[in-house]
Amino acid sequence: MDRNLLYRGLLIATIVVVMAISAYPPEEKINLGLDLQGGMHLVLKVKTDDAIRAETDNTIDTLVRELADRDIQATTERTGIDTFDVLGVPSAKDSEIEDDVVEVYLPGWKMARSGDRLQISLTPGEANNLRSMSVNQAQETIRNRVDAFGVGEPIIHDEGAGSDRIVVQLPGVDDPERVKELIQNTAFLEFRLSVAGVGPGDTQQQVIDSLPGGLTDDIEVMKEELRDENKRTIGEQWWALEKKRVITGRDLKTARMSSGDFGEPTVAFILTSDGGEKFAEVTGANIGRGLSIVLDNQVMSVATIQDRIRDQGVIHGSFTQQEVQDLVTVLRSGALPAGLTVLEERTVGPSLGRDSIEKGSRAGMLGGLLVVLTMLVVYKLTGINAVTALGLNVILVFGALASFGAVLTLPGIAGIVLTIGMAVDANVLVFERIREELRSGRTVKSAISAGFEKALSSILDANITTLIAAMFLFMFGTGPIRGFAVTLSVGIFASVFTAVFISRFLFDALYSRRDRVEKLSI
Repeated sequence: MDRNLLYRGLLIATIVVVMAISAYPPEEKINLGLDLQGGMHLVLKVKTDDAIRAETDNTIDTLVRELADRDIQATTERTGIDTFDVLGVPSAKDSEIEDDVVEVYLPGWKMARSGDRLQISLTPGEANNLRSMSVNQAQETIRNRVDAFGVGEPIIHDEGAGSDRIVVQLPGVDDPERVKELIQNTAFLEFRLSVAGVGPGDTQQQVIDSLPGGLTDDIEVMKEELRDENKRTIGEQWWALEKKRVITGRDLKTARMSSGDFGEPTVAFILTSDGGEKFAEVTGANIGRGLSIVLDNQVMSVATIQDRIRDQGVIHGSFTQQEVQDLVTVLRSGALPAGLTVLEERTVGPSLGRDSIEKGSRAGMLGGLLVVLTMLVVYKLTGINAVTALGLNVILVFGALASFGAVLTLPGIAGIVLTIGMAVDANVLVFERIREELRSGRTVKSAISAGFEKALSSILDANITTLIAAMFLFMFGTGPIRGFAVTLSVGIFASVFTAVFISRFLFDALYSRRDRVEKLSI
């Protein structure tokens, strides 16, 4: 046998064997999408305004603190989600504040004087950057929570640059409501001091009326839900809290499930070194006052500070075991930078997924059988060449999907069926060209060689244009559309390889030892 032919045969055999091993057994190696396995599909919108608003709050705190260090007692007034005014700053200090405070401590913010006010605003570029970062951070936080929950092969991605939408696909989820709540839970944890001398009230207005100086800008009234021993909500009470946060969830180092004095589920936490120092300073200076634990703007519990607390503590509340487990999960994975809104939700049951697999498999087998019969009827024995290449093409497609860890969806099965048609389309171009060459009087060997050479440009043209379309579908599509694009792209490479390389090898291997071939069954 010709050495070149031997090397080609060994290369083909190696690739086919590797792909076959990669794909076997397919039920274990091929990852199924939620439309085949069953599961949950969500499209979430990130409330990026929340992230801008939080950044503005932090900026106000930083500016007031820096001005106080310079003996300037200023007050602030919010004028928008990314703008605020500062009052009480002498105009003679403008240059100093802009150079030493705004440019150093408030990057991305600009300052302008308007009468007795300093107008501080976020630059458009920094605002866009914060929105983009909030989407990326939300995506990563969602991924951490889903991984901690134990969902296998989740698909989590945004809808492209500049988009505030995140697509979440979770195959095999059997408790969609719990997962949705786990994902959407902002989990913004705060520790705040209760207003001294003001206890809880049955209504918000009752608490406001009990405040000695009324409701001022530095006080906020928040609700706490009351539950019975069965964890059912039986009422509510309201607390007056200082707006200034002692520490937040960003100061948490870790959290774990624990139990209280009476065996009730609680959350134990450990603070970072910086968070521990802040906590110790505030608790040491406020012994006897109430300390409220606030989660997502709702009071979870209020305890009296008995002693200086440094870096460890416990979150009490009327929690169930599952609520504590979920709370630990979201605290460990970090708080969302902004709230989420569900724009689209679809749940696919396992039985519907199995039905899709069965129908998709039947469609694939029926389509494949019709193609095989057509090739054998139209091209006689030469059709066996195309059928062999087609079988190897399917092995290569599934092997590649398994190797890349791609997810097979229902549209992906459609992509495989389309690939089968495209695979024989290349063979049809070659075989018809061989027929023309034979009619023009060429020998069998030269007709085969000319058929492959002259059909190559048409094959590449058809497959490259289809590949470009598949790339656009992958770039701009979501979920099942991407699954179709991936399968189609893999199928295109496999089709070209089998139709041009393997099919030619089969002809050469069959006729290489014959000096003269009189007839070709085509």
